[in-house]
Amino acid sequence: MSSPPSPVTGTVLVAGGSGFIGSAVVGELAARAAAGGGPAVRVLARRAPSSRDAAVGHVRADLTRPGTLRGALAGVEVVVHAAAYVGRDAARCEAVNHGGTLALLEEARRAGVGHVVYVSTASVYGPGPHRGADEHALAPRPASPASMSRLRAERAVLDAGGTVLRPHLVYGAGDEWFIPALARLLTEVPAWPAGHASRSSLIAVGDLARGVAGLACAPSAADRSAVYHAAHPRPVAADRLLSALGRHLGFPVPRGDVPPGEHRGLVARAVPELSDHQYALLTVDHWYRAERLWSRTGEDPGPGFEARFAEAAHWYAARLAGRDRPRAGRGAGPGGRPG
Repeated sequence: MSSPPSPVTGTVLVAGGSGFIGSAVVGELAARAAAGGGPAVRVLARRAPSSRDAAVGHVRADLTRPGTLRGALAGVEVVVHAAAYVGRDAARCEAVNHGGTLALLEEARRAGVGHVVYVSTASVYGPGPHRGADEHALAPRPASPASMSRLRAERAVLDAGGTVLRPHLVYGAGDEWFIPALARLLTEVPAWPAGHASRSSLIAVGDLARGVAGLACAPSAADRSAVYHAAHPRPVAADRLLSALGRHLGFPVPRGDVPPGEHRGLVARAVPELSDHQYALLTVDHWYRAERLWSRTGEDPGPGFEARFAEAAHWYAARLAGRDRPRAGRGAGPGGRPG
């Protein structure tokens, strides 16, 4: 009888380790290493870090220039791939998200890396509504160049025997899209579409980092070609989300009395950079069953949205400082960036 696989104790490299999610993963892995028994940590990024943690190694490389990757993964046991481009430039999406993943996988194969964990996005499922689907219930139908390229990256990772995580909306210190986009929407159009009491799968960035680290540090044999939804098991209703912005950031809770088509038109004029897909992510049901990740890793998914958002409220307040707050009736009409 063969012996069971051993937990990871070697080096974990985090590609994109200077970004919002990647830096949280690096912090979680470094904390485990400091506590004893955790892996060594190495960050792969295009630029040198602004500040260095003596316990974290760094290597400069660019996923779109495969030659720069040569040797970067020497001695690495697990790669966490958290690098992504989520803009609207289709060529850059393909170059970074798909081409860059192929280059990273080839270097991982050359270096003898045992396991790759890829942080993708639930946006590969495309437009909702999605209500309580597990990882096998939905066929991906990506609606943006970013999501299309990330789905191609997923398939390459799975074909190589790696693991894919699909978070939906991620919040916390460092969030430059989700809560700031919602705050901008409420500032310009302090109303909500009637009948859109949507629910969403959310996860605090620190809790996501624990889930990622749990997979990266666990024996990899059971994760071959696996997909996990990365979210808190309890979806968050829109009224709870909007109430939290009111309590902690001073935004008036909007009335849900504007017809949906009219509301979309108001937002399109006031916030033209918000795409139809991004608007739907904020106003239509997008929630997914997410128990498998926490069962697999044995990690705690955390206390949930209200507690975690309260912890991040000071960061968001500073991030949004100086922006206009909505005035009653402003932009409401007669009735009152994920990849």
